[in-house]
Amino acid sequence: MKNFFNIQFFILILVSIFTVSCNRTDDEAPNFEEGTTEYTNLWVQDSMKRYYYWAGQMPVKPDYHLPVKDFFKSLLSPQDRFSFIVNTADTSTYPKSVRNMFGFDYTSLQLTNGEVVTVIKLVLKNSPASNSGLERGMMIKKINGQIITASNAEQLTASIPNQTVLELTVGNWQNGSIINEKNVTVYYGYSLEQPLMSKIFEKNGKKTGYLYIYDFPDGMTSALYQKFAEFKTAGVQELILDLRYNYGGSVSSAAALCSMIPAGISANSQFITYKGNKNGGEVKRTFSQQIAYDPSALNFNTLRSNSLDLNKVYILTSKSTASASEIVINNLKPYMQVVQAGEATLGKDMAGFSIEDKRKPKKITWQIHPVIYKVFNANGEGGYINGVTPQIAVNEYVNLPLRNLGDPDEVLLSSVLSKIYLKSMNTEIDGGKVKILFQSDGTAAEFSGLSFK
Repeated sequence: MKNFFNIQFFILILVSIFTVSCNRTDDEAPNFEEGTTEYTNLWVQDSMKRYYYWAGQMPVKPDYHLPVKDFFKSLLSPQDRFSFIVNTADTSTYPKSVRNMFGFDYTSLQLTNGEVVTVIKLVLKNSPASNSGLERGMMIKKINGQIITASNAEQLTASIPNQTVLELTVGNWQNGSIINEKNVTVYYGYSLEQPLMSKIFEKNGKKTGYLYIYDFPDGMTSALYQKFAEFKTAGVQELILDLRYNYGGSVSSAAALCSMIPAGISANSQFITYKGNKNGGEVKRTFSQQIAYDPSALNFNTLRSNSLDLNKVYILTSKSTASASEIVINNLKPYMQVVQAGEATLGKDMAGFSIEDKRKPKKITWQIHPVIYKVFNANGEGGYINGVTPQIAVNEYVNLPLRNLGDPDEVLLSSVLSKIYLKSMNTEIDGGKVKILFQSDGTAAEFSGLSFK
């Protein structure tokens, strides 16, 4: 998650917070010795009072003697499932998941015959998982020697963040069974930045662009610009965005993407509204303003030169579609028809930024990632805490093995291509035949970043 505020303004605000926390005049306010847990907790409380969306619900007299993480949790609203805190001096405090540690994700399924299978749904490029030979569509039979069942799938996944080596037994799915079993060792490691993937499909003279976007980091506008240049040169008439595994990221990058899709928008068209607590108030931003908050971004007019000027866009989603990717769905709706296919999204209708000690030398190493704003589109629509529901429910696991992303016969993609080219599509595609029991990224998206920038 990236810090995105104007640096001088941000430092000024933080200095004022530290001044309040270190030089209180309130007779009832505690005063703790620098370097103690209580001193850190007081800083956490002061920061949350200033920025936290639900600051008005925080306890008046919390227990300052609690460990920092426990103290932070004691401040949170029951409605909050996304705020978290980390100690930058202790990597063990950071959220961990199968994806960010090993570079892949999987889903445990119960088939129509009652059999339980676990399928690898995502393998990041240049990741420990890909380097070990794992591929999307492979089946995992065992994790560290234990056969995966409906009763232990969640427990096995919960144990993975405590390990640096995974021993997997994997195989290929053929005619209802796992074949070619082999043992694979996956070591904990770093996954490199994920590239955009695009394809162009053509049938009966109509061209459809497909764009898979893994996340929304700052600095991606040049790559988006290039992809849309290719689409525009080719004469693409329909667009499919694949955001099914996109946890989110920078709102500015999401705005840049959105700026190149619909017809009829200008630099001054409203893109987003942020609504915070009594301190944060309400902030409205146009497409141009939001994009410009990324200092490395191409400007709105440059991006618009490759606009497809469409009246409709298709977006593929799942429970891993979160934050900035949900903003893409919601904030395009005032300007065009959005046809969503797949699963309902995660439901992260909020944004924030990291808060940390900017003093030199730094006295507190903790970094807070709180919910600060609720987000709304140009029509004032938001509130999708339960996720954005697709018009067309599609279970991507209905046909095994899973095909590669971008394959025209892959379930989600083919369902939308059928809609485009055959002008017909069921409102639900075999959604009830295969039951999803557990997904390894089920909670990881809750710790994903949505940068106010």
